[in-house]
Amino acid sequence: MAKTLRVLSVASEAFPLAKTGGLGDVVGALPAALLREGVVVRTMLPGYPAVMAALASASAVHVYDSLFGGPARLLAGQAGGLDLFALDAPHLFARTGGPYDHADNALRFAAFSRAAADVGKGIVAEFVPDVVHAHDWQTGLVPAYLHYDGGPRPATVITVHNLAFQGRFDGLTLDTIGLPWHAWGIDGVEYYGAIGYLKAGLALADRITTVSPTYAAEISTPEGGMGLDGLLRHRASVLSGILNGIDDAVWNPATDRHLAARFEAGHRAARVANRVALRARMGLDATPEAPLFGVVSRLTWQKGMDLVLAELAELMDGGAQLAVLGSGDAGLEAAFVDAARRHPGRVAMHVGYDEGLAHLIQGGADAIVVPSRFEPCGLTQMCALRYGALPVVAHVGGLADTVVDANDAAVASGVATGVQFFPVTGEQFAFAIRRTLSLWQDPARWRRLQARAMATDVSWQHSAQQYARVYRESMANR
Repeated sequence: MAKTLRVLSVASEAFPLAKTGGLGDVVGALPAALLREGVVVRTMLPGYPAVMAALASASAVHVYDSLFGGPARLLAGQAGGLDLFALDAPHLFARTGGPYDHADNALRFAAFSRAAADVGKGIVAEFVPDVVHAHDWQTGLVPAYLHYDGGPRPATVITVHNLAFQGRFDGLTLDTIGLPWHAWGIDGVEYYGAIGYLKAGLALADRITTVSPTYAAEISTPEGGMGLDGLLRHRASVLSGILNGIDDAVWNPATDRHLAARFEAGHRAARVANRVALRARMGLDATPEAPLFGVVSRLTWQKGMDLVLAELAELMDGGAQLAVLGSGDAGLEAAFVDAARRHPGRVAMHVGYDEGLAHLIQGGADAIVVPSRFEPCGLTQMCALRYGALPVVAHVGGLADTVVDANDAAVASGVATGVQFFPVTGEQFAFAIRRTLSLWQDPARWRRLQARAMATDVSWQHSAQQYARVYRESMANR
């Protein structure tokens, strides 16, 4: 039997303690899946107010007299189903607002990464990790600190959840963040004359992963690499695309307390009660014959939300309804609110995020729309599959890897689970809407697609096996 591995997972968020997007969901769900693969995970988070409240009785396992401008403590405890370390540094993290809404993010996340590297080097005797797993730019300096510290160190892995966010800071000095002069270079932390946190991690980690195989290929091209494609091609031998999963205990229509009626794949009739409840909650007309499309998304250009607005007439002319939950770009928010005003009973908009409503949309909508221009993985479409809401998605990134298009051959062979379109244009999206409406007109075929969608394995099991393999390989190949 393989040796049990100890992994320190370092991230700026983890559900249910801190979450702004899919990163938090992944970091919160992966440890339980890895435990079944012989991997014991401790998750390290910044000491945001919500994290500190959850760890009110936690003990300090290390004390810094001064960490980048103020005293700090490293706490150890359990909360939200996770074994945790938290960096209690009030001068950096005891703040209101979102976790990234601060001008000194460069210093905040450098300090966080420095402390994580210290844990990697063994400052907590009870948990000396074999592997340190960093997530996104906020922890990109962890592999750098471990690399430039010298001496024995754990293996390092970095996961790119979204290459668009890179943590590039002009005017920042190596002295400020405690790195040696020789870290400044093309093979170190320098990035177009600035310090690149994600770039540092990509250059210096032993292994690189991203959250779907197709996205791994896309970011290695000039079109999708956002300035880092050359580095990623150079390190192609250590780059892997591992598809995300979802927490299938949290996202389980058979036990979901947010639903009006719970249901299973073999007993989908209860979905009707959720459609009724969703219409009532969102103020939509009670028209059972109308297909109900849902959106649960950040309202951004990346997510293709402007395409939803541009092709709204396709939905309205097809007799459909639209329920939208999300926030983001102020102009898009206002446009969706205006669309709801212009189409009362047909279009509904809830600005913000509501976990219960997100579950109800998945359980009550007939189709979920995800027209992203790029999508590293995407979790919304996986939740939709689990709940029998057919995903209508762009053929990019993880969307391409998780949804099987309902073309004639796929429908005939019983493998189709949704509708895909490409390229990501208004014309092709409108065509995808028309195809979905055509499928809706054949109830028997729609039910077969629903059943196949709900049979899709969207759990973490296979992905956890792949991560465990990457961890072991990163140790063996150092």
